[in-house]
Amino acid sequence: MQNVSFVGLGVMGYPMAGHLLRAGHQTVVYNRSAGKAESWVTKHGGSAAGTPREAAINADIVFTCVGNDQDVRSVFYGDDGILAGLHEGAILVDHTTASPGLARELEKALTNQGCGFLDAPVSGGQAGAENGQLTIMVGGDRKTFDIAEGAMQAYAKSAQLMGSCGSGQLTKAVNQICIAGILQGLSEGLHFAEQVGLDLNAVIDVISKGAAQSWQMDNRADTMAEGRFDFGFAVDWMRKDLGIALETANDMEASLPLTGLVDQFYKDVQRMGGGRWDTSSLIERLRM
Repeated sequence: MQNVSFVGLGVMGYPMAGHLLRAGHQTVVYNRSAGKAESWVTKHGGSAAGTPREAAINADIVFTCVGNDQDVRSVFYGDDGILAGLHEGAILVDHTTASPGLARELEKALTNQGCGFLDAPVSGGQAGAENGQLTIMVGGDRKTFDIAEGAMQAYAKSAQLMGSCGSGQLTKAVNQICIAGILQGLSEGLHFAEQVGLDLNAVIDVISKGAAQSWQMDNRADTMAEGRFDFGFAVDWMRKDLGIALETANDMEASLPLTGLVDQFYKDVQRMGGGRWDTSSLIERLRM
């Protein structure tokens, strides 16, 4: 068992930190909205820190899960940041979906301080975090991964080292590219079924048993048919992730025509007021 800290108690971080405590780790939490941290302590136990630095002081591993590159930097640098509190030999595991460039920046800063770093974005959404069934894609060195893996298993069904620093973020970009394409195809298929007058429930039932089956179909097709999008991973965050993928692809001269198109479709959903809708809401722009 280790002394750990968790910085960022959003829809993912809140349950992930809870799993760490239940696994027996001494857990300190920090959240920019202090009330969220206090609520977590009331529910789970552990303790809350007043700053990211305070959260990091006694931690063997600090986990972060915030919104974007800017948010990561805001809790990492400065007199009250994580870097100011880490002791030599400690490890930072960043679960934020951020840019590969940021991962390499943080690794350099931590190496200079005698600490380890892993970029470790997750997939599985809020339900995966709550059920401890996340998939973790990790970039970094093997020694650091081996030390941190045991703690990550508290909320993971799979944690895999993908390569050197930045490889976790690049793998997460692949994940989001694939999800975007699948959801657009599923949206068009269900919309077509509606327009030609088929029984939508019957269509979903039969095609989910064939080659069209996917996780998105199994978990989102029924709610898409019902027009319910008030759960899961939000459109605003998906656009952030696709933006990272598209920017990286542009730098590497990789072609992502479908991803670019679906990103613009999500922009349409945002204009409809659906920025906080689930990513399966792509179907709503077809129903306009």
